[in-house]
Amino acid sequence: MTASSRPLAARERAELADLLERLGPDAPTCCAGWSTAHLAAHLVVRERRPDALPGLGVEQLGVARPLTAWSHRLEDRLRTSTPFPEVVGRLRAGPPAWSPMGLPGLADAVNTAEFVIHHEDVRRAQPDWTARTLDRADQDRLWGAAVLFARRQRGGAVLRRTDVPADAKRIGGGGTAVAGEPLELLLWAAGRRDVARVTGS
Repeated sequence: MTASSRPLAARERAELADLLERLGPDAPTCCAGWSTAHLAAHLVVRERRPDALPGLGVEQLGVARPLTAWSHRLEDRLRTSTPFPEVVGRLRAGPPAWSPMGLPGLADAVNTAEFVIHHEDVRRAQPDWTARTLDRADQDRLWGAAVLFARRQRGGAVLRRTDVPADAKRIGGGGTAVAGEPLELLLWAAGRRDVARVTGS
């Protein structure tokens, strides 16, 4: 299997691990209050601690609950007790066979947006970052993820692809109209408004 034929989630995982190794544990990210060490620990706990998943799930909904506090304690414990290169090594290796995140089919479905967004969280927090060019197949995959994430937008939204001008999606009652490539729309919908290259937001 060539690099380009590997699933997008697998490629993003590998590239993110490479970037984390290069930057080290103290580099900034686009996640408020998180260094690269925090982000790496989050991704590893997500895949290796099923008891963290409920808390991470309600956090995605913007709800503060005791379960979320438990998930963060697990992340902090890993980050402070395990050398950063080892954490990155676990991230690169992927979930163990017993993890729900390792189930065939599920892993790619739940990891694609996660790894793309967090890869960009690290990339775009660095002073010399530049936008990436993704091929059409990858952008098509991210289009679906962007629409899914935009469903959280209060008041609805209208997403328009600039790489495929006829492609647009109205979510809810419409509301905010935003145009960009699917990667950029996904970042916008995931709350990365300061770094997403979109128009109309």
